[in-house]
Amino acid sequence: MDLSYVKKLIKLLSDSGIDEIELEEEGTRIKLVKHQKNSVSVQQPFMGSGPFPGMSSASVAPSASAGAAPVASPEVTPSVKYHEIKSPIVGTFYRAPAPDAAPFVELGTQIGPGTVLCIVEAMKLMNEIESDVSGKVAKILVENGQPVEYDQTLFLVEK
Repeated sequence: MDLSYVKKLIKLLSDSGIDEIELEEEGTRIKLVKHQKNSVSVQQPFMGSGPFPGMSSASVAPSASAGAAPVASPEVTPSVKYHEIKSPIVGTFYRAPAPDAAPFVELGTQIGPGTVLCIVEAMKLMNEIESDVSGKVAKILVENGQPVEYDQTLFLVEK
């Protein structure tokens, strides 16, 4: 199942009066459920293989080095304007390139355009999410290994 097909299904669901679509193709099952008006969720059961080729499911548990919990900054104040880095696709959020590797960025990391911030896995494809601005990572809003939706804010960057 390719990503463009899934995007078409999401658009179909959001534009229609139906609340749920469930499909199975070549061992991959997708269930799209509309929770609210204009809000779509994608759920895909874990199929037993790890998120990285050649890894078992036992090796994909979040680790402390991979940033298992979202990180919040105590010095973040509402008066500061932030740039939002959003997920361009539906998938699973990973802060590091591998379960035992260091995260791409930490809280307070200075970044520039093109800096890889995370990976969003969709349909067994690892999609690197890059920054489009320069600044400092002020908040990381998603936990490692958690599902993310299209257009969901992943990071706040202080310009």
